[in-house]
Amino acid sequence: MQAKLGTFGIAVAAVLVLSACGKGDQDPILMNLRSSSQGPDEFAIVPGKPLEMPKDLAALPAPTPGGSNIADPTPEADAVAALGGNPERLKRSGTPAADGALIASAGRFGTSASIRGDLAAEDLEWRRDHNGRLLEKLFSVNVYYKAYAGMSLDQEAELERWRKLGLRTPSAPPSGEAQAATGN
Repeated sequence: MQAKLGTFGIAVAAVLVLSACGKGDQDPILMNLRSSSQGPDEFAIVPGKPLEMPKDLAALPAPTPGGSNIADPTPEADAVAALGGNPERLKRSGTPAADGALIASAGRFGTSASIRGDLAAEDLEWRRDHNGRLLEKLFSVNVYYKAYAGMSLDQEAELERWRKLGLRTPSAPPSGEAQAATGN
């Protein structure tokens, strides 16, 4: 009996020690977005341009992180084109005229220049506080939806609220009563 209890205690201690050997003080990851297979990542493959030897090696620019280079001057535009998009849409600057009223309405109470950093810090704190329990971490259980459950919108309840107010919801599926009336 005492030997079994000692073995059980060693097993529990081993689990606790191994669970402490985690990722350290890194940011908590709520979604498991990494592939568990050993196959290729089809989204990481973009056809490259052939390499060419420059005429004058002294004329090569100094490498700059995030900057363009001679071998691949427009990697983002090339990736967009390879995936069937329009690379010209990447060149837009400023605010489109059609969005002026939306931006004016959104900023009517003022804007914060550090909003992105503030939200990122608040979200990091929230994720650290809701990073899962010991066994969820040990078995890599996705706790994303549970952590943000209180912030999610109940689509059906919101749709019903809008309909009770008499407002049109043309992009939503018809109500059960309307479907029953048409025989679908």
